[in-house]
Amino acid sequence: MVRTHVVVWGRVQGVFFRDSIRRLAEQHGVAGWARNTWGGTVEAVFEGEPDAVDRLVEFCRKGPPGARVESVDASTETPEGLSGFRVTG
Repeated sequence: MVRTHVVVWGRVQGVFFRDSIRRLAEQHGVAGWARNTWGGTVEAVFEGEPDAVDRLVEFCRKGPPGARVESVDASTETPEGLSGFRVTG
């Protein structure tokens, strides 16, 4: 089990970024959350098997159609044992 925290910069709000992350997370059994920030970024946390979490981080580097990702900050954190995936803000 691993945990990765990401902040995605660029044109990432209003393009179904969070919902796309949620669907992909559910497909791969990844827990966590995603939210829009006041600064115009998308922030997310992914917890799960290393390969599955890596898939989510890689998706964030491209985003859904309509997104224009400029950069992704990703950092490893200690897993908290999250369950399910939620979208907020």
